[in-house]
Amino acid sequence: MSLLIVLLGILLLFILILKKVSPMIALLIVAILTGLFLGMPVQKVMTTIGTGIGSTLGSMVMVLALGAMMGKLIEDSGAAKKIVFILMKSFGYKNIQWAVLLTGILVGIPLFYNAGFVVLIPLVFAISAATGLPKLYVGIPMAAALSVTHGFLPPHPGPVALAALFEADLGRTLLFGLTLSVPIAIIAGIFFPKMILRNIAFTTTEAISYASDTPMPSAFKSFLVALLPVFIIAIGTIGGGIEGNPSIQEFFKFISDPTVALLVSVVITVMVQSAPVAMAMESCAEGVKSIAMIILIIAAGGAFKQVLVDSGVGNTVKDFAAQLALSPLFLAWLITALLRVTLGSATVAALTASGIVIPLIGPGVSAELMVLSVGAGSLMFSHVNDTGFWMFKEYFNLSLKETFKTWTAMESIISILGLLGVLLLGQFL
Repeated sequence: MSLLIVLLGILLLFILILKKVSPMIALLIVAILTGLFLGMPVQKVMTTIGTGIGSTLGSMVMVLALGAMMGKLIEDSGAAKKIVFILMKSFGYKNIQWAVLLTGILVGIPLFYNAGFVVLIPLVFAISAATGLPKLYVGIPMAAALSVTHGFLPPHPGPVALAALFEADLGRTLLFGLTLSVPIAIIAGIFFPKMILRNIAFTTTEAISYASDTPMPSAFKSFLVALLPVFIIAIGTIGGGIEGNPSIQEFFKFISDPTVALLVSVVITVMVQSAPVAMAMESCAEGVKSIAMIILIIAAGGAFKQVLVDSGVGNTVKDFAAQLALSPLFLAWLITALLRVTLGSATVAALTASGIVIPLIGPGVSAELMVLSVGAGSLMFSHVNDTGFWMFKEYFNLSLKETFKTWTAMESIISILGLLGVLLLGQFL
């Protein structure tokens, strides 16, 4: 009976989102109604919702805010454009897909998906015009790279929120995510467009212009600020796992904390860029404003998760999964994928699934791999109820059929390969 109530709650969530109700409001309504119908006292429901919001935001709000600041600083300083130009020049126009793919990964790590897409899409069109290549041939590697960073790599909202909810180590999640992201991005971003776009030929041998109408930082500064959070977290995670002086280990563990890593990165970025501090602080403020609704959606998702946990629904799912004898990682992916197809939003699907699959984490099941499994499921079969679907369709001027054959297929490839990669990593952990 409890599972039926949860399914009806998810159906209501789908209807509300379909009616264009804000996901935050929809999640709160569904969380309250689901808790009441599951037999929780009114006061208990509201206490649970407060606990869910507090526990979710308490461990991650600074990470999201600092990550948004980093992204906006990189965008406003021109570092993102500089990275693009350098990689294009280094790879040459005949290897343009590889340059765009690597650019998407590097730019996508600090920037949220929509921001990265908007920053890179004019450059994709410029490259297409200069080389005579189809826009999709150049654009799909960019979209694939941004998708894998969005689904698998902190400091994006989904992975950060899931790591907090599952009590996963964010550094290990980042390292495992990087292990999956690169080969998956190559398959979905390089080989997939070559399969669907036949007889590709360059119509010009003219050099691509790397000039910009706005001043840009040096190459060193650009790569430094874009990759600094990743380097700090990775070095801290690796150093913290090496046996030795306890004080040194504590230092490495300290800098591997994502809040510390991002705070240090923001401070260094402000110091090395040429803009005045006051202007940099304005960029930071704008960055936080841009993710205010995302933070609220994550908070509401945390409330719904807590209702599912406190009501005991997760244990019911755990018992049901034990009877099916399915891998918890596969089951987490499947539940998230079904929610993604139903609800559209990758972040909402991942947060909704988290409350159901948390009890599946136990001995022999890595919390970090569970984060990646849910992240992979949240990318499955993007279609007409996903804003990313329409953004890709309109920017590339595609029909619905063409969008399904390109964007939807690419997202599904990333999702399925992500699941296979997680299951493979699970064999070694």
